[in-house]
Amino acid sequence: MATRFPGKEMPSLFPPSCSEAYAGFGPSLFHTPCATPHGGRIRERSIPKLKEFVRTEAPRAPGIYAMLGPKGHIIYVGKAKNLRSRLLSYFRVRSRDPKAGRILKHTCELVWEENADEFAALLRELELIRRFRPRFNVFGQPGRQTYYYLCLGRGPASTVHLTRDPTTKDLAAYGPFAKRGRTTEAVRRLNHHFGLRDCPTKTAANFGDIGRLFDADRAAQCLRYELGTCLGSCAGHCTSGEYSVAAKAAKAFLDGRNREPILESKRKMDAASAELKYELAGVQRDKLELFEWLEERLKFLRTARAKNSFVYALAGDDGVRRWYLIHTGAVQAVLPEPTDSAAAAASINRIEAIFANTLATTRKLERCADSIYIVTGWFRKRPDEKSNLLTARQAVNFCRAMMESEPING
Repeated sequence: MATRFPGKEMPSLFPPSCSEAYAGFGPSLFHTPCATPHGGRIRERSIPKLKEFVRTEAPRAPGIYAMLGPKGHIIYVGKAKNLRSRLLSYFRVRSRDPKAGRILKHTCELVWEENADEFAALLRELELIRRFRPRFNVFGQPGRQTYYYLCLGRGPASTVHLTRDPTTKDLAAYGPFAKRGRTTEAVRRLNHHFGLRDCPTKTAANFGDIGRLFDADRAAQCLRYELGTCLGSCAGHCTSGEYSVAAKAAKAFLDGRNREPILESKRKMDAASAELKYELAGVQRDKLELFEWLEERLKFLRTARAKNSFVYALAGDDGVRRWYLIHTGAVQAVLPEPTDSAAAAASINRIEAIFANTLATTRKLERCADSIYIVTGWFRKRPDEKSNLLTARQAVNFCRAMMESEPING
């Protein structure tokens, strides 16, 4: 059984027991206002019949598709530049990926939704993976690809720490990072290099300039002070000002304004090599490689957010031009390119509201992490598409010129 239909929600054509877990893909951030995307649905247990329905019913259009299992749950979501070609590839036993065969084996229904263009399909795919968490998907699914953020805490004794859930209590947050082990080691090395504490939060900071509230010979709480990797803020071995200078230096490195950890590690590595102290040189080499990796990763993220703020004008397969409002590296909204003064006025309000704000809190990073990678990868693979980019100011000027040539009635 197969059908095609318009609308955002897919009506059920089968008994509730067959599709009780599925009630449509739901709304999308990447649909233009008042959009009614077309979709289709096929239920058939016989693989040959399912293939024939795909051949006759699936459109040659960009979009997303989902496989539903026997109980009506979505088990996989994918995107396609051409839905018919992509879905038919699942039935090519000799050339398909082994995973495609396993997915098809568990499939009792196929559903799809046509999108304006391949870029929209890519974004919609990620949106649905995060919404439904299909068991055969990995990328974009919370819990399967976990992201971590390197944060610098607030307070008189700031410290670099790693978390999955940054908050506004942190002075700054950097990320996302996918490699927990390597990032954890980078955090440890940074705290050691700048002498910042990594004590439990219950350990009080007792700076030397706030008065001796304890015995003068009180020892530091760990060996790091003796090893020269901590300023000893817990035992009054540094002032609050000295500690603040170290924390600011750490932040400058994370912001890309201080390469001292890299330069010092390289200097110590070269000196140890010259003195034939190869074990010590190896230690410094490992630190150097880690700091260079972190510097490069932070540079990529800064570039993705700072440079990837623009309006991407893209003509869809339906001939309609759409504006993808991309800010801080992620798609924030999609608007039809205005064709009259009323639409132009509404577009100005939306553009200015989005581009006037940076990320309000670091929590928002979690929701757009994968989108940042998608946007960056899209333009890296398609450099010619950069000719379709407008700055926010250019887009606003376009709208204002339209309003001046066609005043709003009333």
